[in-house]
Amino acid sequence: MTRISFAGRSPRIDPSAFVAPGAVLIGDVEIGPEASIWYNVVLRGDMNVIRIGARSNIQDGSVIHVDPPRPGGPDAGFPALIGDDVLIGHMAMVHGCTLHDRAFVGLGAIVMDGCEIGSDAMLAAGAMLTPGKKIPSGQLWAGRPAKFVRELRSDDLARMREGVAHYAALAKRHAEAVRGQG
Repeated sequence: MTRISFAGRSPRIDPSAFVAPGAVLIGDVEIGPEASIWYNVVLRGDMNVIRIGARSNIQDGSVIHVDPPRPGGPDAGFPALIGDDVLIGHMAMVHGCTLHDRAFVGLGAIVMDGCEIGSDAMLAAGAMLTPGKKIPSGQLWAGRPAKFVRELRSDDLARMREGVAHYAALAKRHAEAVRGQG
């Protein structure tokens, strides 16, 4: 892992979190308990804040970035605020948005500035959520640009929760393996 201070701000990582080798954390980044940041993830909190909640996982190759506040205006810019138990699939691009607790972002999906994904909501693999769009709780959106597909079923939500538990357990195994290499 590479940890870089920027503009007087340094990444903060809960001791129970797993950050894989090859991950890069820059600036005002905070990672919560039992969260996992996987191989070759970039968290670039250089111009605004990135907050990642408990047990959330950012999978391999994903990029999380932010948009700065605009000088002279009331605009606070767009931080990246990621709640608890959030799943972000491999190679996702998450930029200046809010992912509420238990949100799901599929493999290779793009979430742009000002977007919100509600609790227990899903953006499908490969989808692009264009600026300012909001996925309400319990909905599945897909496509480029992403559009509403259907309400999530109880089995969809159960699989999302299983994914969180799976990655929390897998992160512990990877942390042990990484320590064993040292």
